[in-house]
Amino acid sequence: MKTNLILFRTGFLYVFFLSANTYCIARLWWLGIAVFGFLISFLWTVNVRRVVASTLPNRIAYAGGAMIGGLAGVFFTFIIKSLIL
Repeated sequence: MKTNLILFRTGFLYVFFLSANTYCIARLWWLGIAVFGFLISFLWTVNVRRVVASTLPNRIAYAGGAMIGGLAGVFFTFIIKSLIL
């Protein structure tokens, strides 16, 4: 169970950062592009080994986190961008 939670969190963060970065790129928000680009690359270095050596339930947990992370990433970035500009 703990492994699935860790994978869920990792999937969430990875796609959260990807979604936020895509949102920033579409709006040419340079600071956001730089920050989220760095975070994507950094998390990727931690993430690779974890997902490759996993079971089907582990992969489902990761994919669930990724799905929710994508939605949350766009929502979060939209809110932050609205507050700043």
